[in-house]
Amino acid sequence: MKRKESISADLTILDVVSDYPETEAIFKTYDEKAGECLCCQCLFETLQQVAETYNLDLPTLLAELNSTIPD
Repeated sequence: MKRKESISADLTILDVVSDYPETEAIFKTYDEKAGECLCCQCLFETLQQVAETYNLDLPTLLAELNSTIPD
């Protein structure tokens, strides 16, 4: 069983989606605000970089992503 780990701001979108495929749905909810597909355009950027580029609330994004990790 996979141990619950924290998704942090220094991980890339690729890291997060690779380890936790269920997070892709969370990223899709941010596509409209960003004006483009984050998984398509920012795959190799860290969550910190994505939040800064698209003016996203990083603590909220991290909380939403972490909430998808199974126990």
